[in-house]
Amino acid sequence: MMKSKTLIVLLGPTGVGKTELSLQIAEKFECPIINADSRQIYKDIEIGTAAPTAEELDRVKHYFVHELALDDYYNAAEYEKDVLSILDEQFQSRDVALLSGGSMMYIDAVVKGIDDIPTVDDDTRNMMKERLEKEGLDVLLEELRLLDPEHYAIVDKKNHKRVVHALEICYMTGKTYTSFRSNITKERPFRIVKFGLMRDREKLFSRINSRVDKMMRDGLMDEVKRVYPLRHLNSLNTVGYKELFKVLDGEWELPMAVERIKKNTRVYAKKQITWYKHDADIHWLDADVMSTSDMLKTIENEIYFN
Repeated sequence: MMKSKTLIVLLGPTGVGKTELSLQIAEKFECPIINADSRQIYKDIEIGTAAPTAEELDRVKHYFVHELALDDYYNAAEYEKDVLSILDEQFQSRDVALLSGGSMMYIDAVVKGIDDIPTVDDDTRNMMKERLEKEGLDVLLEELRLLDPEHYAIVDKKNHKRVVHALEICYMTGKTYTSFRSNITKERPFRIVKFGLMRDREKLFSRINSRVDKMMRDGLMDEVKRVYPLRHLNSLNTVGYKELFKVLDGEWELPMAVERIKKNTRVYAKKQITWYKHDADIHWLDADVMSTSDMLKTIENEIYFN
């Protein structure tokens, strides 16, 4: 018997096979899928983001798929607020909800909560974007070291978005980015049970390579050409699009770009795996040895009897 309203979280690295399992979980528990992919939420980039197909969307209702225009601003804090509102509505009529995806910050926003960091205004965002383009990341990193040494010590120094955002907060508020971070997990009025889908690393990488080849056959290059005029947008600053933009810019040959997409996707999968390793609450499901029915049975047992 279920003890309380329960949110199932299905996570795992890109290409591991979350989509089909999430559909079967949703059908098993008769609930929609709340998508946790920060790029699939946008319209017009279905192929490169491996978004659910029309058939899959017809099969199960999805939230946060093809909802925003490419130039819409959206972040993890807004996602947290929107998902909690949907869950409040869903739990009025059902006992189980499903959150599925691979965007670590989006999942953490729902599971742990995100700090109440102010939304950056357009003037500050545009100013910092211009500075990044003109002065480069190294200059901004040194500035962050002086303004907020505590955050500088832990920030991913190769991730320009994280560095720039911390500086945006510093300039807009006159306070350090660190001062807005509490790192306190928020209480949720429902139980959260996390399941991670895993595979042997070499098998995962082979699946990623095959998926990129399929994306190219399905028309990824045509999709990239359609959004090329918008290549400056943050929504398109992602694997698959960045590499093919270089082809259209005349910097790379297509075969090289495709191989780089595969490599960068594998690197992203490694980052996801490293992130998940720090979470002892994840119940791991080995897709190499477990059938889908076995995984569903494991999930059902955990939900109802533990």
